[in-house]
Amino acid sequence: MWSPFNKRAIAAACLLAAAQAAPLDPRSSIKIDFPGDSPVTLLSADVGESRATARGGAMVLDLRMALLLRNAGSHRIRGVTILVTAQEVTPGGKGSVAVPSLDVAPGESFPLRIDLQLLRPLQPGSGPLVHVSLDGVLFHDFSFYGPNRLDSKRSLTVWELEAQRDRQYFKSILQAYGPQGLQRAALDSLERQAARPRLDVQVARGGRSTSAAAGGGERQVQFAFLQFPDSPIEPVRGVAQIAGHEARSPHIQVRNRSKQAVRHYEIGWIVKDREGKEFWAATVPASDPDAILMPGQQGSALQNTSLRFLREQGTPLPIQSMMGFVSQVEFADGKVWVPDRQSLENAQLLRVLAPSPEEQRLSDLYRKKGLSAMVEELKKY
Repeated sequence: MWSPFNKRAIAAACLLAAAQAAPLDPRSSIKIDFPGDSPVTLLSADVGESRATARGGAMVLDLRMALLLRNAGSHRIRGVTILVTAQEVTPGGKGSVAVPSLDVAPGESFPLRIDLQLLRPLQPGSGPLVHVSLDGVLFHDFSFYGPNRLDSKRSLTVWELEAQRDRQYFKSILQAYGPQGLQRAALDSLERQAARPRLDVQVARGGRSTSAAAGGGERQVQFAFLQFPDSPIEPVRGVAQIAGHEARSPHIQVRNRSKQAVRHYEIGWIVKDREGKEFWAATVPASDPDAILMPGQQGSALQNTSLRFLREQGTPLPIQSMMGFVSQVEFADGKVWVPDRQSLENAQLLRVLAPSPEEQRLSDLYRKKGLSAMVEELKKY
């Protein structure tokens, strides 16, 4: 732990208005605060090139930190989420870092990078400029520790289920076709990642589509849906207002066809241009995050937003049609469902969706260290 904000730090903050930038003093400007019973403890922290810069009436904090953490618990750690706060109420005053696809045994250490830009009022306060705290830790048995202010339990659980799914895929390839088959699968993954079409999606809350306002002509377009046989949630109908390269107010009706109560679900959204090329666009979450969807009950996923879709070159992407699918479901008991690998392959979604963090990690391991390193990594599980 570092000492509280001291007089020198207050004086430095007051001088920021006259200074272009100032490096952060780790002893006074940053406080790392983990609970006493935390399963993760801090071994060391390096603030690197972290700096504070005055900009108008705000202080811009560029954080470039490297933490070394230790698993002080008795379970293997699969994921960690860190909350970084400069100001609770200021827009841009909070950020987070989530690290999935971990496999940290009790007593082992692991690194965590924090690369964020935060804002806070320029006037000095009575404490450190930045607080770093623990939002959650997911263990190998899917138990969880932490305040979960950022809904980290669900996010980390989704990533871990995807990791298990994709590791099993590569292990089955290795078992059935040997190292050469695994090599082909790794190369195919890298090729898909390089060729995957990408979009720049700009989101504005509410409001009328600017294309429509400029006379672009707005029309209502219905979603087509991909249906997964084992999905607990069934999309029933969906529409959005489309004008050129903008979509406004997506609204999707769903039904809980499982026998369990559902706490949360998300609908993946894919758009197609006039040439028939498909792009991953966004996810549409449940409308009411606090509502429980009982078996047989219908609910809505909607957003009061306008989304503008731009290609990587910055040119508008005219929207011809849309497609949706259930991307994740959380039940009331905390268990989570994600699509299996076969369903994604059958729906040809793998060429559009971003790979899971685990598939990225394994394919990157193959690219950097070769086939033998990937084989040895798979044998650990």
